Amino acid sequence: MVQAKTWNLKQHFEGFPKNSDFELRQIQLPEPQNGEVLLEAVFLSVDPYMRPYSRVQMKPGDVMIGAQVAKVIQSKNPAFPVGCHVVGQCGWRTHTISDGTGLTRIIAAWPQDVPLSLALGGLGMPGLTALYGLEEVLTIKPGETVLVNAAAGAVGTVVGQIAKLKGCKVVGSVGSDAKVSYLKELGFDHVFNYKTVSSLEEALKKASPDGYDCYFENVGGDFFSAALPQMKMFGRIAVCGGISQYNDKEPQTGPYPHMSMIFKQLKMEGFLVRRWENKNEESLIRMLTWVKQGKLKCKEHVTTGFENMPAAFMGMLQGDNTGKAVIKV
Repeated sequence: MVQAKTWNLKQHFEGFPKNSDFELRQIQLPEPQNGEVLLEAVFLSVDPYMRPYSRVQMKPGDVMIGAQVAKVIQSKNPAFPVGCHVVGQCGWRTHTISDGTGLTRIIAAWPQDVPLSLALGGLGMPGLTALYGLEEVLTIKPGETVLVNAAAGAVGTVVGQIAKLKGCKVVGSVGSDAKVSYLKELGFDHVFNYKTVSSLEEALKKASPDGYDCYFENVGGDFFSAALPQMKMFGRIAVCGGISQYNDKEPQTGPYPHMSMIFKQLKMEGFLVRRWENKNEESLIRMLTWVKQGKLKCKEHVTTGFENMPAAFMGMLQGDNTGKAVIKV
């Protein structure tokens, strides 16, 4: 018998999450049965999607959703021997009994000197989101100008670096001067702090007077309204997130995009990363190569201690992290 800890949703979030919305529980797990494994969490992820998904996929009392890198410590499933590491949607748990459904072993090509935590970030779902958004949705081409907001986050940092690798000019928007400095170190062509500029429209025009071919959208709200008119003719927009709206108690309204969409003949497409999951292994091998070559840097914001997961989650939602926010158990 193993004593496991879980973080549960005590009540649905109203506005920005607060500590009283979470409950820490302890449970006894049974011994694994035939075909099952016992997992021990090593790293856990907190991501923006958890905020809107908690409303539509969870009910009060459920364990918080989320991915983790876990080690197999007991196994009655030959596909997952003791000692191997997996990525799984196990939620906010220290230990999990699983029949293997939804578990993915860390790829065999994973180098020993690359942290396994990156399987939750730049070499995991966020990194693949960046790659597929650029290659499959935006189909970026050398010489184009790419705009990305929330550019210092887990997805945005990878978006900018891959776009540069592919010969694009990259403009990023972030929420602090320290993040501006970091993205300039990564090679972004122009970065601005949206919290300190006097006008979003003017900041965007200054960064790229000729406009934008591609826009990787993570924020929505006022930023989207300012950016849309500055797209070039036949521009493409990949809608990945809308974090400016996740904590609203009342839905935001207009301005509406129709005139810019029509007269500039824009293409806008929302997407979820799992659409291309059949390509994940080959994509990760390609991205691992970039990491080993020093062409892709995957910064992490690490919080230590399972008990600190709610604080890490709320900090991520308000932009405390640069790069991927992870929890080390």
